[in-house]
Amino acid sequence: MNRQSRALLTVLLLGVVGLVAWRAWSPSRDRENGGEIVISEVPTRGGTLRSSLRSEPRTFNRILDQAFAVDLFSIITGSKLIRVNRATRALEPALVERWTTSADNVTHTLTLRDGVTWSDGTPFTSADVVFTFQAIYDPKVPSVLASALRVNGQPLAVTAPDARTVVVTYPGPFGPGLALLDNVHVVPKHKLQRALEAGTFAQSLGVTTPPADLATLGPFVLRSYQPGQRMVFDRNPRYWKKDATGMQLPYADQLVLEVVPDQNAELLRLQSGQIDMLQQQIRPEDVATLRPLVDQGRIRILELGVGVDPDFLVFNLRGPYWDKDPRRQWILRKEFRKAISHAVDREAFANTVFLGSGVPIWGPVTPGNKEWFSPNLQRYAYSIDRARELLAELGLANRDADEWLEDANNNEARFTLLTYRGNSSLERGAAVLRDALRPAGVAVDVVTLEQGALQQRLVQGQFEAIFFFFSSTNLDPSMNLDFWTSAGSAHVWNIGQPKPATDWEKEIDDLMMQLTAEIDAAERRRLFDQVQKIFAENLPLLYFVAPRLHMGLSDRVGGLEPAILRPQLLWNVDRITVKPDGQGR
Repeated sequence: MNRQSRALLTVLLLGVVGLVAWRAWSPSRDRENGGEIVISEVPTRGGTLRSSLRSEPRTFNRILDQAFAVDLFSIITGSKLIRVNRATRALEPALVERWTTSADNVTHTLTLRDGVTWSDGTPFTSADVVFTFQAIYDPKVPSVLASALRVNGQPLAVTAPDARTVVVTYPGPFGPGLALLDNVHVVPKHKLQRALEAGTFAQSLGVTTPPADLATLGPFVLRSYQPGQRMVFDRNPRYWKKDATGMQLPYADQLVLEVVPDQNAELLRLQSGQIDMLQQQIRPEDVATLRPLVDQGRIRILELGVGVDPDFLVFNLRGPYWDKDPRRQWILRKEFRKAISHAVDREAFANTVFLGSGVPIWGPVTPGNKEWFSPNLQRYAYSIDRARELLAELGLANRDADEWLEDANNNEARFTLLTYRGNSSLERGAAVLRDALRPAGVAVDVVTLEQGALQQRLVQGQFEAIFFFFSSTNLDPSMNLDFWTSAGSAHVWNIGQPKPATDWEKEIDDLMMQLTAEIDAAERRRLFDQVQKIFAENLPLLYFVAPRLHMGLSDRVGGLEPAILRPQLLWNVDRITVKPDGQGR
């Protein structure tokens, strides 16, 4: 979006990461007072909220899968013990109503809310919490949460003195404190204990599970799921949360997620009123398309600032994958990745892929995450000459009449790049990378896959290179150890290493362990600056541009607190209000 279009945005920009706070709609207009949007109508219950869903869940079990669709399902149907507010970054009580912490910041005593029940009427107790941690840490369970829920590399100790008390003991001090529990998605012991004992937990809560068998604690319960079409959720009449007036949440009676993998079809549904909000940000080229509807008051566009989940290029650095490949001698070298970084003009990338609505970046932490962003990373200036010098150092030269470089054994400097079909920024970005590397003599074969197939190849390590993105759930690096540490389930260039494969990964592991144990904010920042420096030197992932985020939604929707993290709008789904069809603000 260009700067002039900001006049169309009735949003309030907040603090350090460009967050926006929409409190609620009114029958006329929200009134601004002292920089804050004032609610002029008390939210009322009712209506059906409709949103798009770009990909479908492969499971309903968040312990097993961290894909966005699964995380969104857990937000809609689940509850956390303690929550990090994605808009304000504040730590908030959830299923835990209060807690105390020992003087050494190691032992946390949690008191659960009284009278909370699962959606099937079964009481929620501390036994469910203990069971959830047992499932997360069980070696027979392929948990994606286990690596993130560790301190000093060790699991947390969780006990339950009584039905409403949980004692969580950390192996040592942890910088973010209880914010670590924002990663915990509680599961029902009465439904899943037998599966855990039988070693079949990994098969539990599959997408074919009848909705009636899904006991949940969240604002909505699944009513039906038609693969490839939609997911329908009804309000959970047993949901524990109420607003300040005592009204039980959620406000909406129903939530429908329409499965729309294609961005063009998704936009058409918003324009026609078939959905109330987009699941992903508006493409820059679509802003002008929506402007007439904005002028008519039918559509709103929210600007959220610089995104924190940029697209990345990752090479498969698992050694065994390349054992029989003659390209192994150069394609695994950091010099090859540095050459690629030099060959890409980031300004041109931003203009081509995001129509100028993006900022060049050189690492995974973007300027949108101001608390942890380092402006002092090594930068690889655009230079085809420097790219060719680095490639020549690897023994790659033009040995025949075509335009591509070859190694001493006449193997072309060529690799296959997989990306997500139907995502225009990824498809355009992959094409830009292909074209950018051509003058350097490197051939790129772009192949597009459905998102589920692409994620499977990524997790299984069956790829040469992938152009994709992650959806962060927290801005604090200590909360993302699954990405940063070599044993992590999101360490995508070489997932789940039994020990660090390289010295630099071992150094990052050690620094991240120090970071998680450190309480002092300045020292934590210094340690993570070191991590980012090592990352920028070795380039396990290459980053080029972070887009500026804009979200589109119907004027029927209110009660929003948009956040920079996905899901930017539905993270606070229990407080979203929706007018009946045909009624806007």
